[in-house]
Amino acid sequence: MLNLEKEFFIDGMDDILYSKMQCDTSTILLVDDEINNLQLLKRTFHRKYKILTAQNGLEGLKVFEDNRDKISLIVSDHKMPVMEGTEFLQKVNDIAPDVIKILLTGFADVEILSDAVNKCNLFQYMLKPFEPEELSRVVEIGINKFNLTSSKSAILKDLKELFYKTIKSISSALDSKDPYTHGHSLRVTLYSLILAKEIGLDDKLLEEIETAGLLHDIGKIAIPQCILCKPGKLTDEEFAVMKSHPNNSEKMILSIKKLAGISSWLKAHHERWDGKGYPDGLIGEQIPLSSRIVAIADTYDAMTSTRSYRKALEHEVAIEEIKRCSGSQFDPNLAGKFIELEETIKAAKDNPEEYYSKYSYLQNQSNLRIV
Repeated sequence: MLNLEKEFFIDGMDDILYSKMQCDTSTILLVDDEINNLQLLKRTFHRKYKILTAQNGLEGLKVFEDNRDKISLIVSDHKMPVMEGTEFLQKVNDIAPDVIKILLTGFADVEILSDAVNKCNLFQYMLKPFEPEELSRVVEIGINKFNLTSSKSAILKDLKELFYKTIKSISSALDSKDPYTHGHSLRVTLYSLILAKEIGLDDKLLEEIETAGLLHDIGKIAIPQCILCKPGKLTDEEFAVMKSHPNNSEKMILSIKKLAGISSWLKAHHERWDGKGYPDGLIGEQIPLSSRIVAIADTYDAMTSTRSYRKALEHEVAIEEIKRCSGSQFDPNLAGKFIELEETIKAAKDNPEEYYSKYSYLQNQSNLRIV
């Protein structure tokens, strides 16, 4: 049996953490319209950091936009022609709120400074003339804060990607046990997401439904191959073994904190609306919503896929069967919605990889830059 606890997050984490802590020399942007002040700032920081400069806010904004992935911290004068420092830093904050922003000003107006701190998300402001040593300490603290925030964000992104890839790997490994079910878990997940999005479920539920779809048959890992791939009808004893897979799924997932919430969903995906399903004979809305969604998707894919004991049914035949079983096997409202979506479902069946990229929550989230 797979050691799922280790499969999630642990493998490769040392490499992830190590790589994220290896930071290149930080780049800072210095903005001041007075050449002497700009030269003083450059002399103060050039040995320790990579330096970019600009002589007014508008020029600074252009330099920042051209180098936004490199710049960790900005030191800007307040009073400058063309665009003042506060306007410049506010625009930077709209683009990249995590970049550290320090304002230099010769005006000690409390109201102006308070307004600047709030609008620009200032890390610090310093009155001019400043002491280079004091400014250096503030900049060093700011760089450390930026690096810590960036490292945490990058690690979170990698964890999401690792989680997604691990779930997909386990799902693929499960499907490979039976050559007739290749791609089954992905297609079930895809149909479930199409239905779940249609009924307006939120992002958190979409993420959990996607995970449940990919892992819904994980308990079959414990089912002997001779039963999974048997070409003929199962005996009563063999069917009893097969029916154990929802309980197996729950047991395998329950101990993993990240997945414990969906363990009961996996257990219930063979329950029926009329109470004649297994393993617990749940009836109607006693069955978790996600399990009711996955049940329809699972049945549709089973009917439209070739199995060891029969050939695939046509899409139209499968849709008619879902319609016939609405209110008995399936939640009638969800079955009705699924039937309304039959054109989208058929298109997804014919091109699952393309449609999965469109509908996947986990895949799309793992590709996002987290800030």
